[in-house]
Amino acid sequence: MTDNSLKKGVFFDVDDTLYDHLPPFTKAVQEVLQLSEAFPYEAAYCRMRHYSDVLSEQMGGAGALEAGAATELMRTRRFQLALGEFDAALTDEQAAAMQAAYIGCQYDIVMFPGAKAMLERLVKAGYIVGLITNGAGAHQRRKIEAMDIDDLIPRDRQFISGEVGWDKPDPRIFKRVNERTGTLPENCIYIGDSWNNDVVGALQAGWTSIWFNHRQVQPLTEHAPAYIMSGYSDLQEQLVKMGVLPLPDHKDGYSN
Repeated sequence: MTDNSLKKGVFFDVDDTLYDHLPPFTKAVQEVLQLSEAFPYEAAYCRMRHYSDVLSEQMGGAGALEAGAATELMRTRRFQLALGEFDAALTDEQAAAMQAAYIGCQYDIVMFPGAKAMLERLVKAGYIVGLITNGAGAHQRRKIEAMDIDDLIPRDRQFISGEVGWDKPDPRIFKRVNERTGTLPENCIYIGDSWNNDVVGALQAGWTSIWFNHRQVQPLTEHAPAYIMSGYSDLQEQLVKMGVLPLPDHKDGYSN
């Protein structure tokens, strides 16, 4: 019998945690509205992510967003709501064009500096390394495929809410990950950028939460992640301090 108490896992969010989700948003907005570089793209992007979560939940969450007219309406509406907060009102036609432009470049993914090396170090150190991401199965899987990390994280450790049946922050998705990987909550770390989905979700499931707060946003509740990191160099240093990773040798250093 396998002793689950010996299995330790480190799991990551995907969007805006392993790769920068802002460039496709910025490109789509610029393509449709021709706004200047002075426009607060990052703040507008954060609001778009907020409305995406809210509207997704209203539609039924996991498994309800694979395709169809209602899904497309939700995806265009999030742009209207977000940009409307910054005095950039969108017609339905503009919002649809922006969504099309967004999808058109959303799979041109470049991982954050240090992200893939971090996965490699964790796998080499013997951890169960996986992904937990919200979204429709086919949509999220195309992003994962674009990162070319199946050799590090096999598909049976890639958990997509639309396939599993629950969206983060529902603790049931974390529980399912524990069941499928033979791990215990107290032996698992979750790293993600979303306060509600990633920090709150992991804590409610009894996991250790590391908030990847590279956008320097404010917490939304009184929940307390174990650590707050702003990049992969910081994250590596913290994992070394925690004893998760060994001290880097002279060849590795802390390079990305």
